[in-house]
Amino acid sequence: MAYQKLGRDSSARKALFRDLVTDLFLYERIQTTEAKAKEVRSIAEKLITSAKRGDLHARRQVAAFVRRETLNGEQDAIQKLFSELAPRYAERPGGYTRILKLGPRRGDSAPMVYLELVDRA
Repeated sequence: MAYQKLGRDSSARKALFRDLVTDLFLYERIQTTEAKAKEVRSIAEKLITSAKRGDLHARRQVAAFVRRETLNGEQDAIQKLFSELAPRYAERPGGYTRILKLGPRRGDSAPMVYLELVDRA
């Protein structure tokens, strides 16, 4: 499977993806570069699909990747994924995210996008 290195070594790239996926599940919309969004999208889709199973093995697989950060002291990203997001997409066969293009970033002209969950609240 091909992927983009994004100018990072493997551990930094994995940490970047973990942070971006966690923020996507918490805030349901993140602003990032187009290249990062395309890589994170596939990871997020797979995690949501496994969360739809809802069993203990799926929860442990998701917990191995997603960080335990909270939003305003409420539930963390894993709890939100299993209690809100997975039931929301229970009937949906796939395609849980969308990329909206914003235009170039001011400093280096990198193409910026919003990566968001479809049917977000």
